[in-house]
Amino acid sequence: MTRKAGIEKTYVRMKGRWMYLYRAVDSRGQTIDFLLSARRDAEAAKRLFRKALGQPHTVTHAPS
Repeated sequence: MTRKAGIEKTYVRMKGRWMYLYRAVDSRGQTIDFLLSARRDAEAAKRLFRKALGQPHTVTHAPS
């Protein structure tokens, strides 16, 4: 069975510092895994997504 999943990126303030928050989410919006980074890091986000998804998924990405 293939489930839809996606990755969300947002900018959040943590302990006074602005950080990028990447979330791998399933089709119900539940967080599968997340990554907090001081810089925009597309490669790290891709690694997070590959690690978080152990089963086949349809990947969607909303442009920011």
